[in-house]
Amino acid sequence: QVQLVESGGGLGQAGGSLRLSCAASGGILRINGMAWYRQGPGKQRELVAAITGAGSTNYADSVKGRFTISRDNAKNTVYLQMNSLKPEDTAVYYCHADVLSGSNWFAQAYWGQGTQVTVSS
Repeated sequence: QVQLVESGGGLGQAGGSLRLSCAASGGILRINGMAWYRQGPGKQRELVAAITGAGSTNYADSVKGRFTISRDNAKNTVYLQMNSLKPEDTAVYYCHADVLSGSNWFAQAYWGQGTQVTVSS
């Protein structure tokens, strides 16, 4: 059973930094794209950043130049380095991965449980 486990959330200050990690485990053969989404209070879930298996990245306009997504394929882990934090970055951050495992013929989408990030002004 594939699982995504996030860590690194918490309380940050405006202008500060936080780093999120998401480790995938459970019969993994290959991980294609990985991404971070977030859902702020009263808002819909939105894509923050994504990275392909080859390392190409894409960012929401609101985080470009401040956040950096990266991955360690040997560890099946994706990271989100968040710099120059703003109060509007406050949200629950979710890890997403497209995973081919030994129990499925095709890659499936998986979500982490979410980690709270709160940025104080």
